[in-house]
Amino acid sequence: MTLVFRFLGQRFYHFFYHLGCFGDLLWKTAKSLGDFKIYSALVGEQMLRIGVQSLPITIYIAAFAGMVTTIQSSENFDQFVPAYLIGFVVEKGILRELSAVLTGLVLAGRVGASIAAELGTMRVTEQIDALETLAFNPVSYLIVPRVIAGTLMFPVLTIFAGFIGVTTGWLSAISIMNVTTVEFFKGAREFADNKDFILPMAKSFLFGAAITLIACYHGFNSKGGAEGVGNAATKAAVTSCLMILFLDFLIAALILFKY
Repeated sequence: MTLVFRFLGQRFYHFFYHLGCFGDLLWKTAKSLGDFKIYSALVGEQMLRIGVQSLPITIYIAAFAGMVTTIQSSENFDQFVPAYLIGFVVEKGILRELSAVLTGLVLAGRVGASIAAELGTMRVTEQIDALETLAFNPVSYLIVPRVIAGTLMFPVLTIFAGFIGVTTGWLSAISIMNVTTVEFFKGAREFADNKDFILPMAKSFLFGAAITLIACYHGFNSKGGAEGVGNAATKAAVTSCLMILFLDFLIAALILFKY
């Protein structure tokens, strides 16, 4: 029993310790937004790396999400409900949930792990220490441009994912299932509302900020050489995925129940 309480105590201590450190980094990041001259020239490069270079994997995931949603809904609805409701299910499922969440989960691994590994390498090779020694704010130079780029580019990627997902869902419906274009878009248009667009945009903004901040935190505080860098990348990816699921529930509950 003593070992159990010791283990739980250590877990609680580490949780609140990291929560405090993360809050401190968040505060420093907010204060560093005033150093516009330092990070302004770096945001474009990070937007290219985080956004443009993530387009292929985003399109791939969204395309198959749209096709699978169409096939599964068609099988479940066969002979029970009108065919045009397939368009309703695809539109709601892709726009409200899959476009933002699947994009976030995939990019938590691609973007989050990459940022954590990059900053972790800089930490263990003492490049960040050198910046601090020269009285140069490493948060403005390393963290702020990544957070801004992630917050701005994740909504763009979500829009692409939503468009591709609905398009491949439509193409699957008319080519594989006995559904016409008119029927598909009748279902998609008849039940569409503002929440279909507000929800994924709200999620994508928060997902982008959360993933980049978590990745920067783990990379910025990594230690222990190459093994520490690997651990930082793993923790960044796992923690980001868990945070995405939590934020997904929180945002959906707030927006759907409020309106």
